[in-house]
Amino acid sequence: MTKEILKYSLMFVLLVVAQAVVFNHLCLWNVAIPLVFIYFIMALPVTVPFGGAVTLSFLLGLSVDVFSNTPGMNALACTLLGALRLPVLRLYYPREEDMTQPEPSARTLGAAAFMKYVFTLTLVYCLMFFFIEAFTFYDWLLMIARAGASTILTFVIILAVAALTARRR
Repeated sequence: MTKEILKYSLMFVLLVVAQAVVFNHLCLWNVAIPLVFIYFIMALPVTVPFGGAVTLSFLLGLSVDVFSNTPGMNALACTLLGALRLPVLRLYYPREEDMTQPEPSARTLGAAAFMKYVFTLTLVYCLMFFFIEAFTFYDWLLMIARAGASTILTFVIILAVAALTARRR
């Protein structure tokens, strides 16, 4: 138990620092921004209670907001992601009784289901984040383009991070 808490605490800190130092400064074609820190929410064990997942998600978003100068935007989008994590996960688990596996991963879900899970949560996060940023539907094409490009970029990077961390286990 203590080992798991330490592991997820380290993951939390490393992803926030990586987002603040590296990924916040990457912007491809003035449209796509990698939002890799949300992998922490996706990787939380199924056994984390709803309230704990939502609280950790809020704290993750708030931590990134501090370094990104985006007051409350990441906190709100991360809180939504934390609330939707288990319902989305239930969509992609082959059977309900299989949800005894502690961590969602390509190994526990299967590669296709894991990719759908990551893509769905990434899309929800990016749509929410860029809608909050624009706070209007005036330039909705740009908002959709930014959300779509950021979803694809974030999705690819998260899959790479998941593959790298899976090999070390």
